[in-house]
Amino acid sequence: MSKLVVFSPDHATARRRFREAVLRLGWSLESHSIGAVGPDGEELAFDVGCSREGDPEKVLVVSSGVHGVEGFFGSAVQVALLEQWASSSPPPIQCVFLHGLNPFGFAWLRRFDEHNVDPNRNFLLAGEAFEGVDEGYARHDAFLNPRRPPARWEPFTLKALWLIARYGMPALRQAVAGGQYRYPRGLFFGGAGPSRMQKLLGENLPRWLKGSQRVVHLDFHTGLGPWGGCKLLIDYPLKERQRGWLTEWFGADSFEACESRDISYDAKGGFGRWCVSRGLAPEYLFACAEFGTYGPVQVLAGLRAENQAHHWGSPVAASTLRAKARLKELFCPASEAWRSQVIERSLELVGRAQRGLLAADPGGIEPVLPKSSG
Repeated sequence: MSKLVVFSPDHATARRRFREAVLRLGWSLESHSIGAVGPDGEELAFDVGCSREGDPEKVLVVSSGVHGVEGFFGSAVQVALLEQWASSSPPPIQCVFLHGLNPFGFAWLRRFDEHNVDPNRNFLLAGEAFEGVDEGYARHDAFLNPRRPPARWEPFTLKALWLIARYGMPALRQAVAGGQYRYPRGLFFGGAGPSRMQKLLGENLPRWLKGSQRVVHLDFHTGLGPWGGCKLLIDYPLKERQRGWLTEWFGADSFEACESRDISYDAKGGFGRWCVSRGLAPEYLFACAEFGTYGPVQVLAGLRAENQAHHWGSPVAASTLRAKARLKELFCPASEAWRSQVIERSLELVGRAQRGLLAADPGGIEPVLPKSSG
């Protein structure tokens, strides 16, 4: 299948393609409703495809759409993998594909869910409270979350550049994107309690991963980093053997761990840390596979405008439609070169994970995913 054909124009098409590809392989298929509807009144649910054969002790998990609109890319990766395996053969391990985990954001062109929750700030661990906000975020709330519809012309970039010059990009990025629990209509809101997605995953992951001994979980995202480049982001402390696997399978420069001084920012309530903490397998290696698109100021401007439109604009207003179309472009560029590159790199990434799982000795795989020059 063409690297470009696997990209769907909307959530409904992506969901149909995924479901058809899963059934074509003879995998089991199930759906989990979130109790919300899409633009055409359709019930919204995320889908799960599980292979029926392969070593149950070694499991490859591939998830997409945690951040709604990023599902256009993640779904394309999953469909490309399923189509590839249909024409050859699936790997001799168990596979669990979680498709469109945030169907509301996917369908309505949002990064956040039906309650404006950023799912990747919602997976708090036992004892952690859904409260608090960085003082930097509180200071800039009026700038980040204007209580009005977006305007075509705003001095956002100038203001953002001034803030970067004053506070520095690392401190500002941490303050804005680290997660907040005070402003329910604001960007990066982590929620007031566990989301529907978290509850459904908590109930079902033990069943999907029953009998597993080693799990490698790749969660596909876009928006952060150089154009078309890939970085594996780790939001929990790595064991030395896990660090060794990542280095030998993907390359020493392929990942950023949470304890690294080079990490972009430390976000609270991440999906990976939550999965690892639940003891679903003796070895659970989770990595957020982040593929770069546009620059951070452009991405933040797009998130801000869409959030304004969602809360303060009319669904049919030109400004709302413009903001949502822009958000889709920011997280899944229409560029044929970008799409071809990221699908190729994603298939290679999954192939490396698959071979790593199969290896009796995790070594012996040459590095891949060098730093992007763009």
